[in-house]
Amino acid sequence: MTTTATSPPPTLHEPDPAAAPQPPRRRLPAVLVAPTLLVLVAALGYPIGWQVVTSLQKFGLAQQFGRPPEWVGLDNYRALLTDTDLWVVVGRSIAFCLICALVTVGVGLGLALLMGAVGRAARLVLQVALLLAWAMPVVASMTVWTWIVNWRNGLLNWLLERVGVDAEGHNWLVQPVSFFVVAAVIVVWMSVPFVALSIYAGLTQLSPEVLEAAEIDGAGGWQRLRLIILPLVRPVISIVLLLQLIWDLRVFTQVKLLQDAGGVANETHLLGTYIYQLGTGAGDFGTASAVSILMLVLTVAISWYYVRSLMKEEPR
Repeated sequence: MTTTATSPPPTLHEPDPAAAPQPPRRRLPAVLVAPTLLVLVAALGYPIGWQVVTSLQKFGLAQQFGRPPEWVGLDNYRALLTDTDLWVVVGRSIAFCLICALVTVGVGLGLALLMGAVGRAARLVLQVALLLAWAMPVVASMTVWTWIVNWRNGLLNWLLERVGVDAEGHNWLVQPVSFFVVAAVIVVWMSVPFVALSIYAGLTQLSPEVLEAAEIDGAGGWQRLRLIILPLVRPVISIVLLLQLIWDLRVFTQVKLLQDAGGVANETHLLGTYIYQLGTGAGDFGTASAVSILMLVLTVAISWYYVRSLMKEEPR
């Protein structure tokens, strides 16, 4: 009896997962970010494009009623170069922006350190107070502030009278210096909660062992702050300082409402209110658009150093 060798039944060849083409992982972040970038370009592209085109045209009240705009090229920008009022406003806006941003970050850092040093109950009260101040609508808070500095029945003059200072009927919004002091106090008050809570969130990520080791080695409170805490939370401070510079340069609502409450507009303009006066007030939308482009360039120029610093610290 003979037997024939039978070969095993053929098996289906399964593809090797490692050999299958896989999409490059390096492209995945770009694919995920692309939809957000498209939405951002769609939302900002048209307004910025309209501003650029309008800044090259003579666009006034007549154009709002249907007359075609007149193309003037760079004439609006040439007129701005010789406009002394504009450069006064630019210098005033940059100074106001820098002072408010630095004071805001300094006060916010102090409050963040205070929240880390006090007990749980006091920290909770402080955090709730900051959140309430931050969550208050701008117009509602400005209503309170304009009442505080009101020259007829304001709280500030009333308190000064009670401590023996003759401030009855004093208008804090007439003089440009006192006007911008009031405006700076309001802007800082509205911005400090965000900065304080952001820096405190960074402080909570510090390793307690590092601080305890420094204390055991004899480092005092100032040395721990200067040599350990501040370098470790520097990325957070850089980000909030960058955001404050951008926000404070384009501040509008606070200054405009203070002007309406008694300030002299022509002597207290910042870039935001100056653009508003040129466009909505005077109807010169071409020049207003040119100043808007200048404001955009200033924003990029002021924040460029911090953007480069953040890019250098970003891991590759």
